[in-house]
Amino acid sequence: MSLSIAIVGLPNVGKSTLFNALLGRQVADASNYPFCTIDPNVGVVEVPDDKLPVLADIVKTDKIVPAIVEFVDIAGLVKGASTGEGLGNKFLTNIRDCDAICHVVRNFSDPSIIKEGSVDPQGDFEVICAELIIKDLESLDKYLDAHKNNATEKNTKKYALASKLKLALEQGKLAVNLDLDEDEKVLLKEFFLLTAKPYFIVANVDEDTYLNIDNFQTTLENIIPVCAKTEFELSELSAEDKINYLKELGMTKSGLERVIQKAYETLGLQSFYTAGVKEVRAWTIPRSARAPQAAGAIHTDFERGFIMAEIVSYQDFVAHQGWEGAKAQGLLRHEGKDYQMRPDDVVEFRFNV
Repeated sequence: MSLSIAIVGLPNVGKSTLFNALLGRQVADASNYPFCTIDPNVGVVEVPDDKLPVLADIVKTDKIVPAIVEFVDIAGLVKGASTGEGLGNKFLTNIRDCDAICHVVRNFSDPSIIKEGSVDPQGDFEVICAELIIKDLESLDKYLDAHKNNATEKNTKKYALASKLKLALEQGKLAVNLDLDEDEKVLLKEFFLLTAKPYFIVANVDEDTYLNIDNFQTTLENIIPVCAKTEFELSELSAEDKINYLKELGMTKSGLERVIQKAYETLGLQSFYTAGVKEVRAWTIPRSARAPQAAGAIHTDFERGFIMAEIVSYQDFVAHQGWEGAKAQGLLRHEGKDYQMRPDDVVEFRFNV
């Protein structure tokens, strides 16, 4: 499955620097992936995964295919974007096409970079959210006006939800944070609201703050501190120099690795693995996925003709050096249609064509 994250924020908060740093991690040859023909403002980035090279070494293959994330660089939004300021309507449409939102807020001081007002991450976030809310209220008002006389059961429930959402948004709440029942969650998807998208926040901090990142504090939740300038410098280094630079910074993972992993977590996704002489690959599925759904991530025919999944945990696969060693120890499991996939599963699927 393709995962797309919109990078949004006010002008001059560091979105483009962060995006360019992500491009430093961009897959060099995207031909292995679906939808590889992309617009220039989209970066296809690998999900960091240290299990893949270990599996490749065991099964003796040189081909490693990681899971990927698409990051979409949305031009700076401004107050009034919901009514078209700064070509806002176009950019808000781009956000609507993505699966989740990465809010970038400014948490650094630099007199050479123009920005209205003081350095205020909370304020940055609230301005963007206000524009998303205004746009969603416009959509809800159109629906409520068009369906006020439609009394079918589904539309009655949907109409009631629209009224509930309108009230919550007018109070400054985001749809994604509302307490909805299961039926309401299903109906919510039919409105395609911007505020219903999962999100996380990247605080673009200065270099001094990054060196003391453990003491970083903010009132915002679900936030990752990143120094976009430092990340861009890291993206231009060789693998060895990058490791050394991270050690100098007192870190084991770059900020970009944390951003990519956070994107994965925000959407409730996980990876499972296939491992053979042809290739080792990570496949993206929801955390709640059953075995047939996982098979369908490889090919729809696999899901339709699913018979069973042969599974070894990553730990057992490594400890016993592959399929045969794990099987000899009785660690190869045969799972059926009700099996819920786990993030460390190494799998071979059996199916009827």
